[in-house]
Amino acid sequence: MPLKMRQSLAQIEQAFRYEAELDQRRREHLRRRAIRRSRMRHMEREKKRSSLRFYVLVLTLIATALIVTVAMFETLYLLLS
Repeated sequence: MPLKMRQSLAQIEQAFRYEAELDQRRREHLRRRAIRRSRMRHMEREKKRSSLRFYVLVLTLIATALIVTVAMFETLYLLLS
């Protein structure tokens, strides 16, 4: 009887080690996945921010060009009148 119990204990220990290894692999896989998702979210946020900054820059340049043009023609009108 003790031999059977030793075999069953050895099998239980082996199964436990196997399950522990599987759990470790799953945890590592989930950790890597979480890191990858986090990087992707970060890149998406940066892309949105940079697009918004670009549009603000373009609008600022257009507004500046319009203001300078209007000021230039008003000044020219005042000098020539």
